[in-house]
Amino acid sequence: MIRDQAIETQMLFGSSEAVLLKCAGTSSNLVTSLFPILIKAVEKNKPKLAVAYLEKARTWIEDIIRAVDDMVKRYDQQTKSVGNCTSDVYEEQSKTEEKIKEHTVEMKGQEDSFAKLDLELNKNVNDMEDTEKRIEKSTQELLYLIINSRSYRYSFLWGLFSFNQRYNDDAILAKQAELNSLVSEKDSLRNQGWNIKIQQTDFQLMLASTKIQLGVIPNPDHLKEVQKCLDQIRQILVDLKKFWEKVAVTLDTLKDKTFVGDVLIEELEDMKEEFLNSIEDAKQYWKRFGECCQRAQGIFSVQSRTAYNFLEVNPSSLSKDEWNKQYESIMAKLRKINPQGSTRAAITE
Repeated sequence: MIRDQAIETQMLFGSSEAVLLKCAGTSSNLVTSLFPILIKAVEKNKPKLAVAYLEKARTWIEDIIRAVDDMVKRYDQQTKSVGNCTSDVYEEQSKTEEKIKEHTVEMKGQEDSFAKLDLELNKNVNDMEDTEKRIEKSTQELLYLIINSRSYRYSFLWGLFSFNQRYNDDAILAKQAELNSLVSEKDSLRNQGWNIKIQQTDFQLMLASTKIQLGVIPNPDHLKEVQKCLDQIRQILVDLKKFWEKVAVTLDTLKDKTFVGDVLIEELEDMKEEFLNSIEDAKQYWKRFGECCQRAQGIFSVQSRTAYNFLEVNPSSLSKDEWNKQYESIMAKLRKINPQGSTRAAITE
């Protein structure tokens, strides 16, 4: 979008150069060709010929006036276009900053959730270790009860101490129940740990995706500099529009000066000297106007060729030193384009 606006502005500079050449050429033709013939026709008392040449001069002048009016309109339109482009850049910057903010908040939430799961997993691991120790202890105790129960069962005193059998069987059953409960608890903890790891993997994938999306979003800091440059260019275009408006006013004034004596042709014999003086005055003004147009044309000629050369280079491919060098060069050109010290001065001298 910015490149399109830059190319359009560059073409506008080229058109400005062409219109100024047209103005300079018309001025030269009036001064060196038409006015001398017009003066001769008046001096030889040929009013019809004088009227014909005055009309030719009017056609030439109105032709460049239309061209200049068109330049005023084009600069007005381009100023609005660059202004809209600036607004679009501002909107893009706001959207980008909002995206970064949303992704940053989302990423922070995912990181917090992952950290919480990590704490749960650590607790799960500790609980598993504690349960395994209790299982090991219960297993040893169960084995002890079973071994003791067998020794009593096969003792020659078994009949004398048969009342202990029920006690040992109950203790074994209780210990088995305790062991079964611990095994179930371990299985439950194992499943819980597995679910936590699945959730962690899910959050890791979401976090990776968020980081990738965040990495794709361009840094909006550069858009602030773009905005600043577009504002400067827009102001330059505003000033150049004023320049062309002044050219238009100047042309209207020159037109009036050129034809101020056309009514005198009807009384050519009596008013010849006055008419010739008006043409001589107009001739001097057109000569000066043509010189100013040539100076201004030279400025537009340079700018139309060099003002946007930086668009041919991809900034990301430059080193930091090269980027700074390009940046300084571009800013110098932007300052040089400023019509306060160039084009406007050329036309108003």
